[in-house]
Amino acid sequence: MTYTATGKRKTSVARVILSPGVGRATVNGREFEEFFGRQVLQTIALMPFEATKTKGKFDMKINVFGGGVAGQAGAIRHGIARALCLADETLRTPLKRAGFLTRDSRVVERKKAGLKKARKRPQFSKR
Repeated sequence: MTYTATGKRKTSVARVILSPGVGRATVNGREFEEFFGRQVLQTIALMPFEATKTKGKFDMKINVFGGGVAGQAGAIRHGIARALCLADETLRTPLKRAGFLTRDSRVVERKKAGLKKARKRPQFSKR
């Protein structure tokens, strides 16, 4: 039995496929530890397993694209949480309390015409 879910964060999108197993994970065909070099990003991505005490019970096949590594880790976290809800409906409460089921919709604001950045204006000169 496999559980498929999509996770999103900033401009990153992650397709997560969970299947019962021993905790092996591949991201875009590479090993999880190899894909995320920093320990912090690995921890962020695997937070749903910590919150539900299901570490080592599922194998993960993840396809992620867009954004940077931090956004991709957040997208994977969102996808894993949604897939765990499909796997076992009783896990929804701890995941919801931890805030893993909410899509973090903060994105970089676009640059506006006539401005130097999104909100930074040119210096005003009276004369």
